[in-house]
Amino acid sequence: MIVAERLRKTFPGKGKDTAPVIAVDDVGFTAHDGQITGLLGPNGAGKTTTLRMLYTLMTPETGKVVVDGVDAAADPDTVRRGLGVLPDARGVYKRLTARENIAYFGQLHGMDAAAIDARIARLAEALQMDDFLDRPTEGFSQGQRTKTAIARALVHDPRNVILDEPTNGLDVMTTRGLRGFLKQLRAEGRCVIFSSHIMQEVAALCDRIVIVAQGRVVAQGTPDELRAQAGQSNLEDAFVALIGSEEGLHA
Repeated sequence: MIVAERLRKTFPGKGKDTAPVIAVDDVGFTAHDGQITGLLGPNGAGKTTTLRMLYTLMTPETGKVVVDGVDAAADPDTVRRGLGVLPDARGVYKRLTARENIAYFGQLHGMDAAAIDARIARLAEALQMDDFLDRPTEGFSQGQRTKTAIARALVHDPRNVILDEPTNGLDVMTTRGLRGFLKQLRAEGRCVIFSSHIMQEVAALCDRIVIVAQGRVVAQGTPDELRAQAGQSNLEDAFVALIGSEEGLHA
């Protein structure tokens, strides 16, 4: 389980006399085990900054992150060991094969060779990677890079998974396969958080949705609860009503 409590993060303004930019302001929510929690909002809403604080890449100025009862500020190493993260950057080592990329991260987590091999076999099957698993990643499609990055993030079998726009740029068939994989993670009892600005992804996958706009949580709940709160029968219409501007959906 991942708990975000009143997170705030600002960045310096571009000019010398410019006020700081508030990227995240008092964001709080709980992501439960055995559920997929969606962080939904227009581009620039603060989703990526929020996720970076959850997986300890950034330190919140106020508030705290608690993962499985461990305060991320007090014990970041323990928190990191319990997380599998797909960041917004999808970099893979181009001279290594997909298998070698994944195995390298397994070694970083202190896994032995047998455990790494067993885990790679399971992930390759779940993500349908067998046809490119032993090819160098240079020249991979975006979908192949994303699958490799996800497998690399999950090689150590973490209980908590954080994915930043995992289907961004993927084709229809790869997206369908990834949806099935996320549902499998949920069925295994893991805590899954993913960010998106694509309504269809959130509607298809999420047990709970946290809607952010201009760095703040404007609503959260199940899809049915959000539709009821907005007085709309359609989730997209509810989203537009809750963020207060249809223009924000296309920002």
